[in-house]
Amino acid sequence: MTRRTTLNLPQLRAFLAVVDAGGFSAAAAELGMSQSAVSHAVASLERELAAPLLIRAHPVRTTVLGERVLPHARMALSAVRSVEQLAAEATGTMTGTVRLAATPTVCQGLVPGLLRHWREDQPLVTVRVFEGDSSEVSAWLEDGTADAAVLIDPPPATAGSYPHPGVQLATDGYRALLPRDHPLAEEPAIDLRDLEDDPFLISPNGCEARVRTIHRLAGLRFSPTHRVRDLATLISMVQAGIGVTVLSEVSRSLIPADLVLLPLKPDTSRRLVLTGPQNRLWHPALRTLADSAAGHLAHTASCTAGPAVGQPLPSRSG
Repeated sequence: MTRRTTLNLPQLRAFLAVVDAGGFSAAAAELGMSQSAVSHAVASLERELAAPLLIRAHPVRTTVLGERVLPHARMALSAVRSVEQLAAEATGTMTGTVRLAATPTVCQGLVPGLLRHWREDQPLVTVRVFEGDSSEVSAWLEDGTADAAVLIDPPPATAGSYPHPGVQLATDGYRALLPRDHPLAEEPAIDLRDLEDDPFLISPNGCEARVRTIHRLAGLRFSPTHRVRDLATLISMVQAGIGVTVLSEVSRSLIPADLVLLPLKPDTSRRLVLTGPQNRLWHPALRTLADSAAGHLAHTASCTAGPAVGQPLPSRSG
């Protein structure tokens, strides 16, 4: 006779938290539980399945079975969130924790303002931020590590996805970053061709594909002198006069006083869109946060002279 297993949501929630946080201690902090309670929940899940799901190392890793269980556990919690959403919409009260992923420049340039607005507008919703490069952010949203993300130029919402296309937070133009004592620093705009003789710096984990496109549009060969991983290092090297680079407008808050960020020709930009996963239901609180962000942007645009920083995308019918 086959033994019948009895699983429960706290077990699955603890298992996912340990995997996503990389350890029991971090998972306990994420869940607001004691570490022993998290350990007990995962151990009881493993007993029910009669096999280990995790390799207790630093960081914690999944076993072969744990890797297979992972997507099903995410789907189970997603279904529960859908039920919670129905109840929340019926009562008009939204609560929960949303994990938001974004790139470093977005985290530092746009996210703080969003967090301030959401804290005032949706005080019962907690937003936790995960910072990664573009490929990591997309992967986290796809595999359920993140509930939401600010994506760069995402494709249009596809049929079968959650009926909310997301919110365009900004149209983010590209700019030339130069030392303030550079001969062209006082120009109203910079033609990339005028920087052809300057050593060019690039961060491979940033917007290299788009910077390559800008060079192609300008008829220039893309041949960076230095490649640095960290954005702060890139900015420091420009400060030191080692070279120049191209960053997006959202980076402006990170630029020190001895550097200038100037409009660039050819003129190119990217869309920064707050969205959820395309192929599964959104976290119950995410649509509320997206609608809140859209309203905030519309209000900001109506109160500000000149073009809006960003505007909500049109809602999709259905």
